[in-house]
Amino acid sequence: MSAESSRPEADARVTMERRGHVLVIRMRRTAKRNAIDPDMTAALDAALNELDDDPDLRCGILTGGEQVFSAGTDLAVGAGDPTPRGGPYGVVRRRRTTPLIAAVEGIAYGGGFELVLACDMVVAGRSARFGLPEVSRGVVATCGGLFRAWRPLPLNVAKQMLLTGRPLPAARASELGLVNDLVDDGQAEAAALALAEQVCENSPVSVTETLAAVDQVVGQADELGWEVTGHALDTVLGSEDHREGISAFLEKRTPHWLGR
Repeated sequence: MSAESSRPEADARVTMERRGHVLVIRMRRTAKRNAIDPDMTAALDAALNELDDDPDLRCGILTGGEQVFSAGTDLAVGAGDPTPRGGPYGVVRRRRTTPLIAAVEGIAYGGGFELVLACDMVVAGRSARFGLPEVSRGVVATCGGLFRAWRPLPLNVAKQMLLTGRPLPAARASELGLVNDLVDDGQAEAAALALAEQVCENSPVSVTETLAAVDQVVGQADELGWEVTGHALDTVLGSEDHREGISAFLEKRTPHWLGR
């Protein structure tokens, strides 16, 4: 597919490029490892709105480029308020009508991994790594990781990620079923485009209704997931460990946990 349009604004947190019926959404904050701040949340929300609202678009790709997918929330400034249509990051609580593929290079940590979990399929470079390091910061995974990580992964592996904070290499993630296609580094976006083309070859009505049916069933379980996540977050935010974890991260030192 040839590119139809591209919007490479120099200061944009996110750019969009149309490739036929596919919208490629690129996070562009590489110097900060694509950490999500309020501007990026707003830009991701706008991009996903366009993906869902334009009937000529039949599939989307979310990528961070050839170096890094996303390190998650920018802990220095926060990710901004959830958006009305997309929720946190403008993505993770969205009821999408158009398939979305994550093309992952480098790290997808914390909220970055939760963005991946909010997508329908995953393509990853061989050196990519997925992680939920929130416990090492004195917080919890708040954007779906607590209840979405164990859907594509064995429960014990998901618990290992959530409780140790240690990352999962892409090769292992592929063996376990999280990654649809494992490709050479630098080729994730191209492979995601090939996968998106396969989606676009099919009936748009059939694809939309299939995605809606699957998401309707999954969404019933999500409601409980968001409820228990909110309870865990409220508990953690009131703890001294939370304050210590964030301070230690920003000061680049080892945290001294108090257990309260």
